[in-house]
Amino acid sequence: MKLFKGGFRKIAEYVELLSRSKRIPHAPGVYIMKDKEGRVIYVGKARNLCKRVTSYFMKHDHADSWKTERLMRRVSDIDFVLTDNEIEAFLLESNLIKRYRPMFNIELKDQQRYTYLKITDESFPRLLVARRNRKGEFYGPKGKVYGPFVRGSSKFLTVGLLRKLFKVRICEKLPKRPCLEYFIKNCDAPCIGNIEQREYMKNVLELQNILEGKNSIEDFVNQMEDEMKKAAETRHYEIAKDIRDTLHRLNNLRVKQKMERAVNRNREEEYIGIIKDADRGIAHVMTLRRSKGVICDRKKFEFELVCDNTLSTFILQYCSTLPIIPRFVYVNEEPDSRDALEASLEKIAGHKVSIIKLSKDTHITEKNQLMDLVLRNLYLYLKKNYAPAIEELKGALRLSETPSVIDCFDVSNFGNTIAVGACSRFIDARPNKSGYRKFKIKKIFSQNDYAMIDEIITRRYSARSTLQQSNENDPTPDLIVVDGGKGQLNTATLTLGRLGLNIPCISLAKENEQVYSAYSSQPLNLSKSSSSLKLLQHMRDEAHRFGLAYNTHLRRIN
Repeated sequence: MKLFKGGFRKIAEYVELLSRSKRIPHAPGVYIMKDKEGRVIYVGKARNLCKRVTSYFMKHDHADSWKTERLMRRVSDIDFVLTDNEIEAFLLESNLIKRYRPMFNIELKDQQRYTYLKITDESFPRLLVARRNRKGEFYGPKGKVYGPFVRGSSKFLTVGLLRKLFKVRICEKLPKRPCLEYFIKNCDAPCIGNIEQREYMKNVLELQNILEGKNSIEDFVNQMEDEMKKAAETRHYEIAKDIRDTLHRLNNLRVKQKMERAVNRNREEEYIGIIKDADRGIAHVMTLRRSKGVICDRKKFEFELVCDNTLSTFILQYCSTLPIIPRFVYVNEEPDSRDALEASLEKIAGHKVSIIKLSKDTHITEKNQLMDLVLRNLYLYLKKNYAPAIEELKGALRLSETPSVIDCFDVSNFGNTIAVGACSRFIDARPNKSGYRKFKIKKIFSQNDYAMIDEIITRRYSARSTLQQSNENDPTPDLIVVDGGKGQLNTATLTLGRLGLNIPCISLAKENEQVYSAYSSQPLNLSKSSSSLKLLQHMRDEAHRFGLAYNTHLRRIN
């Protein structure tokens, strides 16, 4: 159901009006927030949609969460979907997050574990694994997408087996003669007219019903057994034999998966520790898997503390990526709506899942020790400021503060016609594309790199002059890097001083990869294999790439 479409102020007024007129139901469901372009930017669940949606528009409701305020300023449209209960809301929220991949929701780094399948829009459709691009759009031919499915789930088995069971072709174009798949009885060869489109589409429809959950594999097996008996009774023994072989292969796989789940699910435990950084609005999570008494896997995640991004949301997203969801999940913080979360995981796993909070009062010494191990590792990771390269760089340059935000400048010019400058920005050792800047040189008409550096640094930071003002979308950098040698560094330092900005500045000379600092007359030679030098090189290369692309663009249009 559509709630409203309009600007933030108008939507806030309208939400209040709808709540008073009782048009937003006091029922469980999911709300979907969109920006002015219609892109889904956040999906949330609620036990009571009216209370939850209206709470976002209450005055001072999110004074303690600037990231939530940043989201709400972008909201221009809200949809909501009713569910019968909170468990359905949990599952629907999880599926919509995987489908739309909203920028403000939790998205795990191993999102690729979710499998999507596509039945193409062709006269004789194919079954494909559907893959996304960076924008979340699916590659390949047009068709209907199903999923996401969890890897290893007996619900969808394997793409190869589904193709064989339903005789779906695999060729990109219909050949003029049958291929090997026909002769090994995996395809009915529509390419040579061996099967009519109507009969072929019956198999496709059966496949669609299974992928949509309308029918189960068990129903399909029963149907095939009936067809096998009829074929035997009518003395079509070859057909009966083919069906028998298919059933045998299918049942073997189902039994094997069932046994694996029965054996492993009770012998695996998951430990999930969470630490929240309220100042940065980020939650840091570490998971540890123990299988048959042995620690076998450890992973690190982080997500933004926006709206309803909580431990519960993370657990559901994370566990649904696991091939086997363990019987017990241990946490250091009580997740909200734990009963609904456990019931949701049970629906995905096919067995009971218990979430247990461990604390000093919990008389399970061994499990407490494992949780302490998770939290100690997580604290150690945070102490290193999230990226070893940054900590190493801080020590090498003898900086008083850890350089979380680093800007890198480069000048790109060919001749005297067009010259540009570029600035790349890295936050916590990762590129921050929204912080990149490009400049067309306006005041310099000769090949004078020093003057160009002065111009682009002045234009980048002039708004912060003296006051060193910063904001959430464009924070003041902790370190500035300039591509070049001692001369480029001196120019940048003088420019920053003229602007009244006290920001540490270094330069990186490409010839010998030497680092120049204003506090030393001699260049610093970092080890070629050091993570700090690789970070500086990455920033310099990004600034160079960004500037070169802009220079090429200007030359093309001129």
